[in-house]
Amino acid sequence: MSDISNSGKVVTRFAPSPTGFLHIGGARTALFNWLFAKANQGEMLLRIEDTDRERSTQEAVDAILDGLSWIGLDWSGEPVSQFERAARHREIAEQLVVQDAAYYCYCTPEELSEMREKAKAEGRPPRYDGTWRDRSPSEAPDGVKPVIRLKAPLEGETVVDDKVQGVVRFPNKDLDDFIILRSDGTPTYMLAVVVDDHDMGVTHIIRGDDHLTNAGRQTLIYKALGWNVPVMAHIPLIHGPDGAKLSKRHGALGVEAYRAMGYLPEALRNYLVRLGWAHGDDEIMSTQEMVSWFGFDGMNKAAARFDFKKLEALNGHYIREADDAYLADRVAEILGEIDLETPMGKTLEPQKRDKLVEAMPGLKERAKTLVELIDSAAYLYVSVPLQMEEKAEAILADGGREVLAGLIPDLEAISEWTVESTDAAVRAYSEKSGLKLGKVAQPLRCALTGRTTSPGVFDVLAVLGKEESLARLKAQV
Repeated sequence: MSDISNSGKVVTRFAPSPTGFLHIGGARTALFNWLFAKANQGEMLLRIEDTDRERSTQEAVDAILDGLSWIGLDWSGEPVSQFERAARHREIAEQLVVQDAAYYCYCTPEELSEMREKAKAEGRPPRYDGTWRDRSPSEAPDGVKPVIRLKAPLEGETVVDDKVQGVVRFPNKDLDDFIILRSDGTPTYMLAVVVDDHDMGVTHIIRGDDHLTNAGRQTLIYKALGWNVPVMAHIPLIHGPDGAKLSKRHGALGVEAYRAMGYLPEALRNYLVRLGWAHGDDEIMSTQEMVSWFGFDGMNKAAARFDFKKLEALNGHYIREADDAYLADRVAEILGEIDLETPMGKTLEPQKRDKLVEAMPGLKERAKTLVELIDSAAYLYVSVPLQMEEKAEAILADGGREVLAGLIPDLEAISEWTVESTDAAVRAYSEKSGLKLGKVAQPLRCALTGRTTSPGVFDVLAVLGKEESLARLKAQV
């Protein structure tokens, strides 16, 4: 593709911090990196940016890996731990000092605070003033452990030719001599990212545009080391429907929360790819189509808006199109995670699964999520006598039971119990008793399921079978 800037293999990376679950914005970033790599016969690497030791946990690492796997994204090789590479980062910082591209700074916290206050008083942005830029370490005060600062150019500008944002110019005077190694010998984010991306052979950096301000400083580090700067693409962030920054009330949840809410991975993939990227007016696309179409030319600069209704509609489409046995497997995966009391229980034993698969054609037509599907399937697993919803009981009390009492003998007379035979029997009863079909079908539905809404009533009869259906009807008359 035209986006490739070198003749070698495309290498992208996803680099989450393991301080929580894989949130939806991170999942979208991972998807874009994965698609771009696949579209260009390249590979996506995974780096765990675990330098914040107080907040990084193995539980979060496991959740991120699980979330990526569930949504259908794989990566090449073993995940790289940024923390474990600290010695390499330190080595590069010290190499830059030797090259006179960086220097030791011995300013105390008090001096730095005074510097900031002075800049503030003079109406200037707080910048390090270069106190130790040209001084010798031999002048260092006793007892102060130095940091290492990069020697940023004092004039001119640093240019980032971003594949999404266009040409972005950073005046060098605004970048200042930023810290690349802390006084305790640990690297800053700026240095660690550059060294890791270089050592991992990353050719394309695709990340949120909240990192765009970092791109100028990181470019300075690349140039100071004489390394090639990867192609950068800073993608728009995801906002809520109201245009505000995405929060938990909008949907900024972990991927595992979407799984527990009953979304299919392929639906979530399809929805996420359309947040900030488009291929004409195509809304529904297979993973193969995403791979073949994906590129920077379809990216938007503006923030994308998260819309649960669109996600639900898309998920409903994928549920309707899915294989029945596949849906049963997805249901089995989430039964233990969902916050729903259901007679199905928390595990799907073989007998329950078989019943669910048989009922699936009727169930999946109405469901927008697997949780809705599970709720609709409750009628399969309840025992006689059924607990009636208030509206269902009202229908039965208002003449419904008398209708059923007249219908039962006709249903008992059916020899071959099918959708077609029960349909014919109910219609025939409706005609001879002078009732509209709905006046028969609705109390029938209530008695069979305990609810006023369900899959098609003849599908329900067929799935329950003659014996169970008649037992439920007789329990109500």
